[in-house]
Amino acid sequence: MTMIPDVEPDLSDLMHAVFAKHAGKHAAGGPTADKIRELDTALWAELSELGLTRLTGSPETGGSGASWLEAAELLSAAAAAGVRTPVAEHDLLAGALLEEAGLPADEKLRTVAILDPSGMASSVPWASAAESILAVWHAGDQRFIADVPASSFNIMAGTNLVGEPRDRVQIDLDNMSGTPITDDAVERYLLKGALTRAIMVSSALDHALALSCEHVTARTQFGRPLARFQAVQHLIADAAAECALARAATEAALAAAIRSDDWSGGDLLFRIAVARSCVGHAATTVVRNAHQVHGAIGTTNEHSLHRYTRAALAWRAEFGSVTYWDRRLAAIAGAAGPENLWPLIAD
Repeated sequence: MTMIPDVEPDLSDLMHAVFAKHAGKHAAGGPTADKIRELDTALWAELSELGLTRLTGSPETGGSGASWLEAAELLSAAAAAGVRTPVAEHDLLAGALLEEAGLPADEKLRTVAILDPSGMASSVPWASAAESILAVWHAGDQRFIADVPASSFNIMAGTNLVGEPRDRVQIDLDNMSGTPITDDAVERYLLKGALTRAIMVSSALDHALALSCEHVTARTQFGRPLARFQAVQHLIADAAAECALARAATEAALAAAIRSDDWSGGDLLFRIAVARSCVGHAATTVVRNAHQVHGAIGTTNEHSLHRYTRAALAWRAEFGSVTYWDRRLAAIAGAAGPENLWPLIAD
C-alpha cells in the first residue's frame, strides 16, 4: 500500500487552531440543533479569508490549488473539533463539478442536488444555507448541470442525526437549461462524496476513542480506575482496533485518489468501497463501546461524546449506506475472481 505524505505541519496546526477556536464558543454539549442548522458565518468568513473554503479549487478560478491531502486534513480537523461546516460540499463536491463542467466559480456557498424526474432531491447537504445549488438532472439520454440561485428552489428544511441541514429541494425542470455533463462526472462526484464521509467518520471515531480512554483513566470505581477492569480494557481494545482499521482503509482510499488524476482507475472504486465498509462497521463497535464505558454520563447532552458518536452514525449513512458499500465491495471482489482478488487487495 502506498503511504500518503504528511500535511505541512504549519498548515495542519492552522486548520486545527481555527476549528478549536470556534468549537470553544460552545458548551461541552455543543450547539443546539437550531444553531447547527445555521451557518456559522464568522467561521466561514475566517475560512474564506485563509483560502480554506476553496482549498482545492484551481488558482485560475480563485482557489488555493491544494490537493485532497490538505483537504482531508481540513475535514479531519473540523470533525475532531465537533464543528459543522460545509467545506466538503462547497469545495470538494460542488467546486469540482463546476470546474469539470467549465462553469464559472466564485465565492458563493454552493451545494449539489441530484434531481429526480420531478425536479426533487432529498437530503441535500446545507441547501438551506447555500447561496447557489448545482442542479444535476436527466433530460432524455443526457445529463445536464446548472448553477441555480438557491432562491429559485422550494427548500423544505430537514436535518441529519446530528442536526446538520439535509434539506429537500424542488424546482420546475420544464424551464431549466443547462450544460451537458457525463454520467462519469456524476459517478466521480458520488465517489468524492463517499470519501469525504469516510474521512469525517474516521476522525469522529478517533475522537470518541480518545474521550473514552481519557474517561476510563480518570474515573474510579471500587477504589481503582475503570481502565484496570479487564472488561473495560476489552471494550477499549476492540474500539481501538476498529478505529485503526477504519483509519488505514481510509488512508489507502485517499492515497489512491491522490494517485489518480481523473478519479478513475481499477483500484480507486475498490479502495473507497473498502474504506466505506470499514468505517461503517467500525462506527457500530466504537459508538457502542464508547457509550458503554462512559455509562450514563455519556448519554447526556452536556457531555461532548454524542457530538462525535451521533456524527459518525449520521455521516456513515450518506453517499451510500453500509449495506450499499458492502454489496459494491462484494460485487467488485466477485468480478475480480480468485486469480485477481489478491493482487487487487495487495496492490
